Amino acid sequence: MDYKAIFERVRDVWQQAVEVWNAGGWAMFAIAVIALVMFSVGMNVWLLLRATRFDSVPERVWRRWIDHPVERRGRIGKMITRVTEQGDGSLKRIAEAFDQIRLANLVPFERDLKVMKVCVSAAPLVGLLGTVTGMLTTFSALATGGGGDQTMGMVAGGISEALITTETGLVVALPGLFFQYQLSRRYESYKAFLAHLESVCTQRLYRQQRRAEERAAHQAAMRAVAGRLRARLEQTGEPAPPAAPTTDLQPVHQD
Repeated sequence: MDYKAIFERVRDVWQQAVEVWNAGGWAMFAIAVIALVMFSVGMNVWLLLRATRFDSVPERVWRRWIDHPVERRGRIGKMITRVTEQGDGSLKRIAEAFDQIRLANLVPFERDLKVMKVCVSAAPLVGLLGTVTGMLTTFSALATGGGGDQTMGMVAGGISEALITTETGLVVALPGLFFQYQLSRRYESYKAFLAHLESVCTQRLYRQQRRAEERAAHQAAMRAVAGRLRARLEQTGEPAPPAAPTTDLQPVHQD
């Protein structure tokens, strides 16, 4: 491998890029700042969404984690632990816990995605502004010049500035648009995952409360029947049967 040829090729490309940058005028600096902000924010959102690992844990696994705290792992397991501890057997408290999670996790994503959307829209507009200033330079050279080489150089510089800034703005905006779209889709998937997790936790707690209410109602009914039977036997003079343990009066439920 000829490293010298590769180095010379890279140096030539760098020199051409510097020449194009200088020909673009002041708008190139503004477009560069917009591109830096947009892709920095986008990478931050992508890394944070990846760190949640919401799509790497199968649903059957985190459903099992709800009833088996010892098996919980990762950020999803910590989230379930936080919800169950703050919920404390109350549907209202579980809803409040998920509201706090959404406020802490989703609001920063929404803010950063809005910043990316603004940058995607601003890049071609700044490029268009550079085009306007370049055309103004061109027309000024035509109006004040005498038609010599200096005038033609000013005209060529104005046209270069107009075209380069437009192209640079579009080159920055198009990848940013696709990047922002992919991040928005992933954000919506994470948002749907949180809603599904809240629904599963709420339904599980609701079923547990219903079973507890049914057991309590069944035991109360059996105690009432036993009390009436005991009172009737006392009236007839026969010995009352012993009270049945409450553990044997629980109905069998299947999930």
